[in-house]
Amino acid sequence: MRTAYSVETVRNAERELMARLPEGALMQRAAAGLAAACAQVLARVAGRVYGSRVVLLVGSGDNGGDALYAGARLARRGAGVTAVLLAPDRAHGGGLTALRRAGGRVAEGGAAGSAEELIARADLVLDGIVGIGGSGGLRKEAVPLADAAARSRAAVVAVDLPSGVDADTGRVRGDVVRADLTVTFGTHKPGLLIDPAREYAGSVRLVDIGLPLPGEAAELEALQHPDVARLLPVPAGESDKYRRGVVGIAAGSARYPGAAVLAVAGALRGGAGAVRYVGPAGDAVIARFPETLVSDQGPKRAGRVQAWVVGPGAGDDAATVAQVLAAEVPVLIDADGLRLADADAVRARTAPTLMTPHAGEAAALLGVGREEVEAARLDSVRELAARYGATVLLKGSTTLVARAKGGPVRINATGTSWLATAGSGDVLSGLAGSLLAAGLSAVDAGSVGAYLHGLAGRFAAEGAPAGAHDVAAAIPRAWRDVRGD
Repeated sequence: MRTAYSVETVRNAERELMARLPEGALMQRAAAGLAAACAQVLARVAGRVYGSRVVLLVGSGDNGGDALYAGARLARRGAGVTAVLLAPDRAHGGGLTALRRAGGRVAEGGAAGSAEELIARADLVLDGIVGIGGSGGLRKEAVPLADAAARSRAAVVAVDLPSGVDADTGRVRGDVVRADLTVTFGTHKPGLLIDPAREYAGSVRLVDIGLPLPGEAAELEALQHPDVARLLPVPAGESDKYRRGVVGIAAGSARYPGAAVLAVAGALRGGAGAVRYVGPAGDAVIARFPETLVSDQGPKRAGRVQAWVVGPGAGDDAATVAQVLAAEVPVLIDADGLRLADADAVRARTAPTLMTPHAGEAAALLGVGREEVEAARLDSVRELAARYGATVLLKGSTTLVARAKGGPVRINATGTSWLATAGSGDVLSGLAGSLLAAGLSAVDAGSVGAYLHGLAGRFAAEGAPAGAHDVAAAIPRAWRDVRGD
């Protein structure tokens, strides 16, 4: 499992480690890993390190020091390295000395035209302008250099974090550097994993520098294949459909029968032993999936279930949503159900609740604009979870799952932009609801469901458009991929 930590936690771990190491040793570890990554990039874009042209964009403080020491290592391998100093009086002294001794050159950022010309001719630009403590976008004097790097043919490598993005939240509040590669030290930072900042990080490479990070202090968790494989429900020899779990789907309407069909499609592939459908789209569901147990008696009389999914395509059926919320089993609320659910009824539930809004639905629940949710996804998902006392899965390019009582937020990035298609969210609801019925906790059902759904989207699309039904059909392939079957 990948984890990400806040700036404060990273700073504390750095101080603890530096107290045990010789002076400068920690920076040298970071610089060595950074230089190695840059050498690999140069081998790809320039064919070699020797004779390549490297420009360092150097701010004040340790971030600039990392860039200078890495530049010195590249200069010793024959690269032509020039450092552009944005704060000459506050540049890292040891790094400057090392660079000059290795044959590197130094230019001041005040000579903007000259610096931009250097960038235009460079093979690699190393962004060491602002470290993880920065926020609020680039300062005025750095913007022309960032723009020049974006226009150039050079590969742009960010030191620890693209300058200008917020390390803790992933917010972007102004001009920032857009990197092709970010080399981060010790641990991932939330801003490297969450949009919109993630978009500017490019590929991310983690360099282990030995930070003593406490596991319980992680801000984010990202499941990997082995983590998901351990959580997947697998039937035992004595299992029957009830032991495996039965998921109830209360979805669809006369206007939107397809939502019911797609939610059932996801549920049938989610590990539960049976799917019960309640709603007006029973004929459409049976026609496509005859194994579904269909009832027209309403949720209270549908029969035994271990979890409910309510809301996809439900229209204005508030009565059904209320009945499902009153059930003493886990409930997943999606789509119209989010609008129809009484907030007090959600908060009063004692069984687990999983809410699955997209940014627009989250904005409506929070009473803010959609753009505010998209700019502050981490804050928004935490606020929703706290406000409703529920686990919240915020859908998007990076899906976030926040626990009702706080703790690390789960992040998922297995998806593809092709998943932005009608009905895809209905498939996810059925899939995650089935995992709830199979016994997973709300946070595990949401994060495992998002992981499988994202993989299925990749397999279904493979670089071309795919419909929601294609995504549902690809879930077994995603399941087998995770298990290594």
